[in-house]
Amino acid sequence: MQIKTINPPIALTNPKITPNFTNQIQTSCFPLKFPINVNFCNSSNFYPKLSKTPNSYISHKIHCISPGQELFNENHDQKSEIDDEIGNNNPISAEKIETLSGKSSDQSIWDQMIEIIKFSGPATGLWICGPLMSLIDTAVIGQSSSIELAALGPGTVLCDYMSYVFMFLSIATSNMVATSLARQDEKKVQHQISILLFVGLSCGVMMLLFTKLFGAWALTAFAGAKNVHLVPAGDTYIQIRALAWPAILVGWVAQSASLGMKDSMGPLKALVVASVVNGVGDVVLCMFLGYGIAGAAWATAVSQIVAAYTMVDALNKKGYNGFSLSVPSVSELQEIVTIAGPVFITIVSKVAFYSLIIYFATSMGTHSIAAHQVLSQIFSMCSVWGEPLSQTSQSFMPELLYGANRSLVKARDLLKSLLIIGASVGLVLGTVATSIPWLVPKVFTPDLAVIAEMHKVWIPFFLALCVTPSIHCCEGTLLAGRDLKFISISMTSCFALGALVLLILRSQGVGLVGCWSALVGFQWARFLLSLTRLLSPNGVLFSEDLSRFGLTELKEA
Repeated sequence: MQIKTINPPIALTNPKITPNFTNQIQTSCFPLKFPINVNFCNSSNFYPKLSKTPNSYISHKIHCISPGQELFNENHDQKSEIDDEIGNNNPISAEKIETLSGKSSDQSIWDQMIEIIKFSGPATGLWICGPLMSLIDTAVIGQSSSIELAALGPGTVLCDYMSYVFMFLSIATSNMVATSLARQDEKKVQHQISILLFVGLSCGVMMLLFTKLFGAWALTAFAGAKNVHLVPAGDTYIQIRALAWPAILVGWVAQSASLGMKDSMGPLKALVVASVVNGVGDVVLCMFLGYGIAGAAWATAVSQIVAAYTMVDALNKKGYNGFSLSVPSVSELQEIVTIAGPVFITIVSKVAFYSLIIYFATSMGTHSIAAHQVLSQIFSMCSVWGEPLSQTSQSFMPELLYGANRSLVKARDLLKSLLIIGASVGLVLGTVATSIPWLVPKVFTPDLAVIAEMHKVWIPFFLALCVTPSIHCCEGTLLAGRDLKFISISMTSCFALGALVLLILRSQGVGLVGCWSALVGFQWARFLLSLTRLLSPNGVLFSEDLSRFGLTELKEA
């Protein structure tokens, strides 16, 4: 079908758009009563965006599915309904047209879910590798010493949980890169990567110095007077792991930049290599050479350094310089803080609550500490399966929310697909993870007292885990839409209420069951609050006014 552009534009003499407007476009190539700029591209938005402006020129951008396909759907009833809307002089929006055209059909939802799985499948491996390393440490150490196993509890708080505080770097990188790519500004992408790598390296060096100077003090304060015997083993662990701090944060920035480019396979290959290094190192250093908790720490630290290098190398293969560092200007720091500030508050609130649970569990004795360490590692290992869904939102939502082909209808369809996948994954993970302490508890420890403690909390353990992927879907969408003020306020509110519940339950002496019950309330409150916000007419998925979220639509070329 040959399409011609009608030039020059003719002044509009009759502002009323006739009912057979769509038929005129379809047959094309004859004089019309108003100027029209016909522009075609490969897009699923194949209905015209109509603007009724009397006594003015009208510019319409018409998209088609592909160059060889017809402009309009074969469904004449849908086309007739659009014609009726136009002929009756009723406003018709792009979302109305997309809805009438059947773009929200079940078939499109399934196609979208397949695309999500193609991206989030490899991305799952990225999030599994970190907890997998700690889980391997837990399994190997638990075979030799319950004291060292218990020491891993406060030790992992100062290593793994403290690293989550800097997740704002990862989220800011992914958000900024995805936004710049949506605006087709690759030069800005490189500059943003360079300044974020510098910020990551600076934060890593700062954490290395903090651990060396104040690590033992922080560990003693966290473990408490009753567990001072755990401090020597825990301090050995954190001092060795601290050597990898700069590499960890640089690797996160490089990884998130690749994910912002919608590439999950490159980073996955890098972390698979790192996980193999960690597993082999644990077996050799701990089981054969008998280095215990120190051997586990060295294996994890070396694997994280290997992961960072391979992540940066994967970024280089995409045509970007992953070794380039740039000191950010004041305005660039302000842009980073605008995104990272609320995200930092959100992550700190979440990490603080998890750490508070460990703190209360630490006061319950060695067996309870060891049991909680095993359960928390299983929980961390399983909960990260929801992170790729959050990353999918942050990588794909920006284009739909404020890109050149903005479509809130498609953004809502994407969230629907994510929630379906999230609910399914949550039920599977909850079932599998709950079965582990019952079916194969001796994989982690042969101590029957520790196993008995794990069996007490299987119900709250399941309830807290099954909703986690759905939480990531909603919070990832809020982050992509930069509804940062709401997500930071809601998270701090959940933390405050959850901490109060923990204090009450602790005073009642309910043990680990109380800790995990409080986590159930914390998780479900996060989910319900974020979902309610997204479904609100004022939410980023429904509001046409994105200026209050710090977003603006791009001008169409």
